[in-house]
Amino acid sequence: MKEIKLTDSEKILMEILWEKKAVFMKDILDAYPEPKPAPTTTATLLKRMQNKELVGYKLYGNSREYYPKVEKGEYFKEEMTSMIDRFFNSSVTQFASFFTSNAKLSQKQLKELRDIIDDQIEE
Repeated sequence: MKEIKLTDSEKILMEILWEKKAVFMKDILDAYPEPKPAPTTTATLLKRMQNKELVGYKLYGNSREYYPKVEKGEYFKEEMTSMIDRFFNSSVTQFASFFTSNAKLSQKQLKELRDIIDDQIEE
């Protein structure tokens, strides 16, 4: 699979697209948090993301309906894998140890994690 890298601006736009599924420029601009970017800035960003094959569109006359070409789950998986590779030398065990030690998890949450791991072992 091709590596998915998003800038902070692209992440905000992708969040809008993932939430809305398919959306026109006006609706994208309405969904942006303040301060909203200029329409030209958003259009440039969309074009760049189309070139990266992250965003597609359907043409309706002169209007484009934009949609994500990458699923949020796929992106999240790539981000997590990249983070584990960079910070934990590709060791999921080191990541899990760090996470459970530093996330201030309750006993209930730790037991839920153990149940998830036990379910994976049984499969």
